[in-house]
Amino acid sequence: MPSKLYLGIDLGTSSIKLSLAGTDGKILDSESRDYPLFLPKVNWTEQNPDDWFHAFLDALKALRRRNDLSLVASLSFSGQMHGLVLLDKYDHVIRPAILWNDSRTEEEVDYLNNVVTKKVLLEETGNIALCGFTAPKLLWLKKHEPDNFARIAKIMLPKDYLAYRLSGVFASDVSDLSGTLFFDVKNRCYSECLMDIIGIQRTQLPEIHKSKDVIGTVLPSIAENVGLYPNTKIVIGGGDQAVGAIGTSTIHENEISISLGTSGTVFAPLDSYTFDKEGRVHAFRHATGKFHLMGCTLSAMGSLKWFLEEVLHTTDFAGELEKMPERMSDILFLPYLSGERSPINDPKAKGYLANLSLFYSRPDIVKAIVEGILFSLYDVYRVMLDLGLKGQSARVIGGGSKSKGLLQILADIFGIDIKTIATNDGGALGAIILAMVGDGLYPSIEDACKALIRDKDVYHPDRTKHAIYEKKFRAYKDLYLRNKNQ
Repeated sequence: MPSKLYLGIDLGTSSIKLSLAGTDGKILDSESRDYPLFLPKVNWTEQNPDDWFHAFLDALKALRRRNDLSLVASLSFSGQMHGLVLLDKYDHVIRPAILWNDSRTEEEVDYLNNVVTKKVLLEETGNIALCGFTAPKLLWLKKHEPDNFARIAKIMLPKDYLAYRLSGVFASDVSDLSGTLFFDVKNRCYSECLMDIIGIQRTQLPEIHKSKDVIGTVLPSIAENVGLYPNTKIVIGGGDQAVGAIGTSTIHENEISISLGTSGTVFAPLDSYTFDKEGRVHAFRHATGKFHLMGCTLSAMGSLKWFLEEVLHTTDFAGELEKMPERMSDILFLPYLSGERSPINDPKAKGYLANLSLFYSRPDIVKAIVEGILFSLYDVYRVMLDLGLKGQSARVIGGGSKSKGLLQILADIFGIDIKTIATNDGGALGAIILAMVGDGLYPSIEDACKALIRDKDVYHPDRTKHAIYEKKFRAYKDLYLRNKNQ
């Protein structure tokens, strides 16, 4: 048994996953719990924050049955970003959390981008308004639920709610706050301008921390309930993409990480602050304290899950992906099943499946679905190339990284080497690394990544297929533009 344990908490959209590691960084045990997602209207997505907390406690108690949790020296978080969690003066949750993939805020986004103006938003925050961001959600609440807006005492992001319940400390970090649109990314502070526009006060917002900061310790009542040592340190952690990037050692300029989860992201660290003047990709703080560019596509593996489960009525993801043929087709798929974020910022974008014929079979269509998902990420990557990115390879995490066939297609489309690491759970490993650094086991995030993270497999691009995919990508873009203009 290791002398110390470290706990990484990955708070996702569909489930929470807890992972335990020893001082060597190897994950020794893990436990996950699902919780419900509420869809009260079309394009609305909500969750009950208390469901996250109770799922966390239940998973932790399961880990306790197999492990001595009193050895946990510190814990940290990787959290779904942008979600709006509101507490009243009694610390009661005011309403269900409005999530990152909720797009009810089209009017508020239009107001912010076109009345307040993109120019002001970019100067104040480094980003334009998107439906997923937190600020438009607050404006929507102010208009549609004024009584709830008036009750707000604390505004939180999802992982900060868990940290608050565990520690009693009202805190957040720079990487997660970067996705709110009321945080000045360049100057590492709240934007007074955006706070005035929204109508919120500094006292309603959490204290700003670095992702590796220890914000407190586990409350005695919680510790006794789940078997943690009362002085277990709580490291605030960060947004899921930034923490996942730490879990893949994507911490230096011109390195790239790609996440293939329900949503998909392309993530590129920066040593110094810059932003896209067109707002096609996000300019955020990295969990390292530096900066990064990031583009998020809303329905990445979520599109494949929808197609396999709702259309083909199968849950055999691995089996379907293994049957993808070598041959190329002209079938095109636009994965805009929930609108789209980066780089087109079009909440009205629709999904399309085009160029079908009797010649093609089920495996051809599955492959086209995969290609469309990866084209949406390649679209983000090309914007980053326009902004000066010079990455020659990318590390990949998320559920999609389990498929060798999918990863080879990714390499062929991007035209760069695609690498995997020993675990698909980059978010959990990144949180464990932050917990270790917060505990003083490593002097820096860079030292921890260098010691703990190794590449596993490498997929090299087929240059002939890359040239074919370049042509197919142009057809993909043309299909979107034609349907947009109808």
